[in-house]
Amino acid sequence: MELAQHRVNENGLGEDSETSARVPLRDRRVYPGNPAGLVRKRAYIFDGTGNFYNKDWDLADLFQKEEKQLELREGRGKEFSWYHVELPKGNQKLSQSAEDLIGVFCPPLKLQDILSLVSNGPFCAHVDGALVFRVNSPGPPSSDFTFRIAARVSEHSVITVSLGRVPRLGFSRVGESLLSEIPSLESSSLRGQQEERGGIVIKEHVLEFLLTMNHSEEADNPVPRSVSNLVVHIIDTHVDQLQDLVTKLEMELDSVELDLDKGGYALKKQMLDDRRFPKLHINLQRLLQVIAHGEQVYLRVKEKCSSKKWFASDDLNSLEELIGRLRRMKENVGFIVNRVTAIQAGLDSWQSEQINRKLYYLSFLSIIFLPLSIVTGVFGMNVGGVPWTGQNAPELKDGFRNVILLCVAMLFLVLLCFIFPALYTRIAAAWRNKRALRRNWSLNRKSLLRRSLRMGDQDRGGYLRI
Repeated sequence: MELAQHRVNENGLGEDSETSARVPLRDRRVYPGNPAGLVRKRAYIFDGTGNFYNKDWDLADLFQKEEKQLELREGRGKEFSWYHVELPKGNQKLSQSAEDLIGVFCPPLKLQDILSLVSNGPFCAHVDGALVFRVNSPGPPSSDFTFRIAARVSEHSVITVSLGRVPRLGFSRVGESLLSEIPSLESSSLRGQQEERGGIVIKEHVLEFLLTMNHSEEADNPVPRSVSNLVVHIIDTHVDQLQDLVTKLEMELDSVELDLDKGGYALKKQMLDDRRFPKLHINLQRLLQVIAHGEQVYLRVKEKCSSKKWFASDDLNSLEELIGRLRRMKENVGFIVNRVTAIQAGLDSWQSEQINRKLYYLSFLSIIFLPLSIVTGVFGMNVGGVPWTGQNAPELKDGFRNVILLCVAMLFLVLLCFIFPALYTRIAAAWRNKRALRRNWSLNRKSLLRRSLRMGDQDRGGYLRI
């Protein structure tokens, strides 16, 4: 079998090592080594009939093998390879990710190819004869709402780069799926009985993950038979990853709404202190942005791949369906944003209600202590030297009574203004009308004097101004 020529032995050297040894020394260069423990690499080779095999990371000889495959297209035209790299999902800078990819892809990819795979923002174009597309979302790499996937597609090879692990991106050799048999949930109290019964036993977090799966395919992915099948599979897994996150958000919002309906004070206060929903609103905006970028990029991928002979028409229809899924997902995320806004508005109204209740208690206390403060203020007055009290005269000792009478008169006047606002408004309106009459009288008087002067000028034979 010709496919065995590409497989490597246990020492990591394949049968093509003899041909690589024939390369002149002037063509051998020292490239930066692969970063240890920072990235994960996987390489597969497909025979085009539904089988695939793990292969060594021989990306340095990729172009030479593609040239050989072009020469022997009749016998080996269906074979293609896939190289996948997972960047660490942590607080890693973009320059560090680019340096890691340079260490992995430097032979034979050029710097332009590598930077097109790791840069920010959406991208879809032909770079060095291959189709390169990229969908990246803004935000810290450690966030669960940050998605980055890029691919370089040629006729016989596909190179992909993802941020962290993408669920269901690989393939399973097992024919039966986990969902084909009803599993039992693992429990610490009934662990012995479960072992006696046998069957599939899964943990609770695995069941929660299966509940978030909301896609049309089964858990085990079919092995692609062409490069176009592989490209559709990569885009499909990316869309499934976004859909899983949207489904998980809906489930979390349902549980939060139930908890809020129960009226938990500690839970509401914790949500307000943690600013959970404002942060979630920002993350949802990032998710909307990556969905919009994916819709734009995958539409351009469909347009560019429609002119390729090796891209099947059925896969073009699958791309169109994935683009429609992204559009529907964008609408769904918009509904989730509205739900988050409504929950945050409810929490804000609850917080304002709590503040108003505390202010009511404070005003009630002020009502209680206001008479006491008035009494202490009145009997603590020192009226010595106050005008109209007669304290300077030793024979008059009614100063305190005079001050109290003066305060009562002022209080009565203020209460009169507030209790009878109509009287106050009438007095103010009469005063304004009086001022207006005076102003009108002065204006009429001036105009009358001007008319009399003009009539005198006309009697004298003066000219009339037009």
